[in-house]
Amino acid sequence: MIVMKFGGTSVESAAAIARVAGIVQARAERHPVVVVSAMGKTTNRLLEIANTAVAGDRDKALSLLENLRQFHHQESSLTAAIDEHFAELAELIKGLVVMGEFTPRATDAVSAYGERLSSLIVTEEFRKAGMDAVHVDARKVIVTDNRHTQAAPNFIETYKRLEGVVPPLAAKHVVVMGGFIGSTAEGITSTLGRGGSDFTASIVGAGIGAEEIQIWTDVDGMLTCDPRIVEGGHRIRVCSFAEAAELAYFGAKVLHPATVVPAIEKNIPVRILNSRRPEVEGTLIVAEAVNGGANPVKSIACKQNITAVSITSTRMLMAHGFLRRIFEVFDRHETAVDMVTTSEVNVSLTIDNTRHLASIQTELAQFSEVSIEENQAIVSLVGDNIRHTPGIAARVFGAMNGINIRMISQGASRLNISFVVDGADLTRSVASLHTEFFSTLDPAVFD
Repeated sequence: MIVMKFGGTSVESAAAIARVAGIVQARAERHPVVVVSAMGKTTNRLLEIANTAVAGDRDKALSLLENLRQFHHQESSLTAAIDEHFAELAELIKGLVVMGEFTPRATDAVSAYGERLSSLIVTEEFRKAGMDAVHVDARKVIVTDNRHTQAAPNFIETYKRLEGVVPPLAAKHVVVMGGFIGSTAEGITSTLGRGGSDFTASIVGAGIGAEEIQIWTDVDGMLTCDPRIVEGGHRIRVCSFAEAAELAYFGAKVLHPATVVPAIEKNIPVRILNSRRPEVEGTLIVAEAVNGGANPVKSIACKQNITAVSITSTRMLMAHGFLRRIFEVFDRHETAVDMVTTSEVNVSLTIDNTRHLASIQTELAQFSEVSIEENQAIVSLVGDNIRHTPGIAARVFGAMNGINIRMISQGASRLNISFVVDGADLTRSVASLHTEFFSTLDPAVFD
């Protein structure tokens, strides 16, 4: 069995779904289990409709909902099921108008409809293409906790259900499921967070003991740099789970950061593929470290719109507990920290969620001086070979000649070198580093 996950752009229209059907049909002998995202930007549209309802504009919310219903009708002949789901949605939206509050539980209930609809539509289109397809409601097999909008799977119960339901069906049918969605132990609809369809695919793959997990998207695989920042990146043929996790964490949008966790635990390879160019072999992600040959760096990732927080206090000198006090502030405000550097009297760190920044700054100011720099960017060079190659830092600083580096960090694993630059310097930084580290390529690792 293989798991094949198709993202929103891969199932955004009837034509796209027909293309997906061809891809799946060509791999029918491998007993595919297909996980799909919502069609196109459906999730964003659902959340817009719900927020419009909460704001009290009932007519506009229902008008937007009707537009979304018509979109699904245009792309599928599954009329009755679509109308049934949108009738349920209309009642939910009317309820939000009355409540005037969009709770996390309601958010999950509304946003889950994208995958609920797309999985039904894809199943029907597969049948029309001649496949014996069967739909499995992901909410029946993916069991989560009660943290709505960011639910965590109960792996023991989820794997038990997946093992009992999916392999018997996959032996004779093409199984289709919605990604992103699950349900609590009480049967209440939950979601795994944005980008969670990748996570679903990995969970399903681990639960059924798949031979491979395929993530089908709109790019040829993982690249040596983000093409939205700098063009001319090269496809990575193969990389390790550790490298993929680092790249995902530091901004490589092609993969959800949590995706690799179940795959790592079960040692299942993950392959990134392009649904518009299925003939391209993509990027294979495997458990063991992958020698990059002459290329110590596997890829350059970046995160934009970062805020740097500098915390200075002489009380920090020779004092224990100071770092704990700082991070307790961020913990209380549920704000994750990306990078940290320290000196004797200063701690500098970066965050990408500034929702509670004002409150955090107020608390920190009670025992330190705080300065904030917005519009920063993190640049990360990632590669298993970094740890074994001397002189990497010298090459980085040489390539960054004339560009001010605000913070620099190399983890204990020595898998990456990360630093912070002003957002305005991001493109020039990535371009210079890409020239430095990828002017020649190992053909076994890069295309």
